[in-house]
Amino acid sequence: TMTEISRLHTSPRASVIVRHGDVIYLSGQVAQDADADVQEQTRSTLLRVETLLSEAGSSPSHILSATIYLRDIANDFAPMNEVWNAWVPDGQAPARACVQAHMARSALLVEISVIAAVITD
Repeated sequence: TMTEISRLHTSPRASVIVRHGDVIYLSGQVAQDADADVQEQTRSTLLRVETLLSEAGSSPSHILSATIYLRDIANDFAPMNEVWNAWVPDGQAPARACVQAHMARSALLVEISVIAAVITD
């Protein structure tokens, strides 16, 4: 039988959360305040990721894979990683890729998308 797919916060273009079986996919998340520096944008983005994962039945310790997009990897990789490293639960680091990208809006410095497992305790 086919596993059900559920979608939350859906627009004609994208769904913010897609759940397929015990796997959750989040669309790319960005900071609330695009005027902030890369560390504050990273904190804000990770808070959104955490909130969405919670809504979908998961948590940061259940992230399987993360993709981080930086507008300026040369200057922002180290400060973004300071925030990321403090946020990732000890021993629970996901598979990760980090790339430089042209952002949808020039003020955005970081975007993060994740794939996570549902909490099945």
